Amino acid sequence: MKRALITGISGQDGSYLSEYLLENGYEVFGIIRRHSTPENQENRIAHLGDKVKTFYGDVFGQSSLERIMREVQPDEIYNLAAQSHVRISFDIPAYTFQTNALGVLNMLEAYKEVCPKAKFYQASSSEMFGNSVNENGFQDESTKMIPVSPYGIAKLAGYNFIRHYRNAYKLHAVNGILFNHESPRRGTNFVTNKIVKAAVRISLGMDESVELGNLDSFRDWGHSKDYVRAMHMILNHDEADDFVVATGRTHSVRELCNYVFGSFGLNWTDYVVINDKFKRSEELAYLKGDSHKIKMILNWSPNYTFETLLDEMIKYWVAYYVSVK
Repeated sequence: MKRALITGISGQDGSYLSEYLLENGYEVFGIIRRHSTPENQENRIAHLGDKVKTFYGDVFGQSSLERIMREVQPDEIYNLAAQSHVRISFDIPAYTFQTNALGVLNMLEAYKEVCPKAKFYQASSSEMFGNSVNENGFQDESTKMIPVSPYGIAKLAGYNFIRHYRNAYKLHAVNGILFNHESPRRGTNFVTNKIVKAAVRISLGMDESVELGNLDSFRDWGHSKDYVRAMHMILNHDEADDFVVATGRTHSVRELCNYVFGSFGLNWTDYVVINDKFKRSEELAYLKGDSHKIKMILNWSPNYTFETLLDEMIKYWVAYYVSVK
C-alpha cells in the first residue's frame, strides 16, 4: 500500500483527495492545525473515521513536519495547506505570505531532509496569472504571471520554490496550477457557496438578501472532485512537471447569480445588495484556463460542468435546510 501525507486534509480538497486515495488503496495521513474549537476542525473528514490518521502540525514548524514525515515515511506528499481566501489576503498579507510561501519552503526542506525519494505535489493557483491573458483569451503554462493579490504573490513564490527544488536537488516536485474549483464542502465565505446558500435560504423565507462585491469578475469554475483526480495524475506522471487544470469555460458572478436564483424561479436582482467591503483593492477581472497539456499528456478531463456543479451545491443546501426546519 502506498502512503500519502496531506497537509490541509481537513479542507475541501483535502477531504475529497482523502476519499479518492482511499478508494485507490492508499494509506492516508494528514496534518491538521489545531483550532480552539476541535469539534469543527475535522468535520469534512469525520465520515472517514479511522481510515485516516491525523497529526497536529503546522507548515510554520519545520521540526514538527520532519517528525511527522519520519513517522509516516510517505510515498506521496500533497501540500494543500494555505490561507485560501484571496479577498482576505488583502487584510492579512503577512500571514498569507508566511503560510502560502514560507510554508511551502518549510515543507520542501523537511521533504528534502527526511524522504527525498517521495513525490511532492504543490497546490498552485490561477491567481498567479493576475490579469495576464494570452491572445486567444486563455491562460496556460506559458502565460506571464503577474499576480494582483497578496494571495497570488505568495502562491507564485511557492510555485517557484517547487521549480527551484526540483531542478537544484532533483526532487520529484510538481505544481498543479488549479483554476477555481468548488463543491458543497466549500467554505460559505467563498462567493459560490455564499450565493447558493443564500439563494436557498431566501427561497425558503429564511433570509431577504445577500451582500456581494464585484459581479463582473469572470472565473473558470470546476468541481473539486475532478481537480483532486488531476492532482493524483500530475504527481504520478513519470516526469516531474507543472500542469494547468481548468474547464476552459468562464462565467461571471452575475451569471452565477442568475443561474442559482433562477433555479428557484427568483430574479436575483431583487435580492443581491452590493457592498464594497467584499471588493478587492486590486481586482482580477478574468480567468479562463487552457488545460490542453494535461488533457493530451495525462488524458484528464472534467466530469462536471458549471451547471452540474451548481446543481449539486443547490441540492446539498436544500436538503440541509429542509432537514433542520
